[in-house]
Amino acid sequence: MEAFVLLGMPRACITGLGRYVPPKVVKNDDLRQWFDTSDEWIYTRSGIRERRWVEEPASTAELGYYAAREALARAGKSPQDIDLIIFATLSPDMYFPGSGVLLQHKLGLETTPALDIRQQCSGFVYGLSIADQYIRTGMYKTILLVGAEIQSTWIDYHPEGRTVGVLFGDGAGAAVIEATEEPGRGILSTHLYSQGAYAMELCVAEPSSATRRHELPGSYGMRPYMNGKEVFRHAVQRMGEAVQVALATQGWQPEEVDLYVLHQANIRIVQAVAEFFSLPMEKFYNNIHKYGNTTAASIPICLAEAWAEGRLKKGDKVIVAAFGSGFTWGSAALVW
Repeated sequence: MEAFVLLGMPRACITGLGRYVPPKVVKNDDLRQWFDTSDEWIYTRSGIRERRWVEEPASTAELGYYAAREALARAGKSPQDIDLIIFATLSPDMYFPGSGVLLQHKLGLETTPALDIRQQCSGFVYGLSIADQYIRTGMYKTILLVGAEIQSTWIDYHPEGRTVGVLFGDGAGAAVIEATEEPGRGILSTHLYSQGAYAMELCVAEPSSATRRHELPGSYGMRPYMNGKEVFRHAVQRMGEAVQVALATQGWQPEEVDLYVLHQANIRIVQAVAEFFSLPMEKFYNNIHKYGNTTAASIPICLAEAWAEGRLKKGDKVIVAAFGSGFTWGSAALVW
């Protein structure tokens, strides 16, 4: 579904970015204590060299807080300026309530609304679209969007967990999104999709309200399952389609875009999209080699680092896109 641009309405613009990754670095060879693997095996299949893992105790809301604090400072805002918190994660601090209210409390806020969304790897793109709609309608002027994950604590460290266990990392990214009437800037369009027919190809089945028979902690039911080949095939197709829709909606040629920021799941997916559009990899911002797959946090971490490195400048055309569990996917076109 596309977001429609209505004349006379404010546009949403990212005004501050922040990111946080835990200090503990886990290299590919460090995983050999649990899995039959190697640096070469992981890198050639995913592009990952290392990832960050928390050292307990830690919480998803805590990581989100550190990223949010940096984003607010860069936007010149205080927590009291926030009208709404949107928190995207697949690894909440608890089954319920969501991590959004925990972040709200950490920020020292009293009754600011907090919305949790569970679109996994597509969470930040979905969150951008939600924030965009709230701002366009004038309901809110300043929104804090956070993607944060702690995944190292639920990885299956048995040999059969290798397929998923080598891919994921911990981290958080945040964006302050504000209303602007500056011509030509901001979120121009968003495009969201899902296909529940493939829900069981990438999932964590337990705990579940669908059954009274719950597996014990540590059992397969509470560990992530992924049909790697099927997920990869769909990700390449859907990510490319999402980028194409964003380009077509804006009337942009692929080479006109200054920077593409795709979800960091596998460097081969990014390479496939680049090849499809006949674009050099230099057009794509990638950091999967440093952090692995940080799901909902991957795009905001990329954006925060790209901005800090001078890769995002005022007036730049940017497309972000993601694909993940659900299946869900989407894209957004922005002018920085």
